[in-house]
Amino acid sequence: MAAKKETYTEAMARLEEIVRQIDANELELDVLADKIKEANKIIAFCSDKLTKADAEIEKLLQEKRQSE
Repeated sequence: MAAKKETYTEAMARLEEIVRQIDANELELDVLADKIKEANKIIAFCSDKLTKADAEIEKLLQEKRQSE
């Protein structure tokens, strides 16, 4: 069975939890390094999602302007 794709909202929730753990000094050094790597991957994923959404919105707006 294929894994469900993570949504932007789910990714942001994971990122917020990592930031909370870092701010609260809940992580040991070895775990901290792994969490920072995970956070970087989440940030890249979210950035990509936002870039794609922005491009799609711009495309839709251009199509609307052309049809007017």
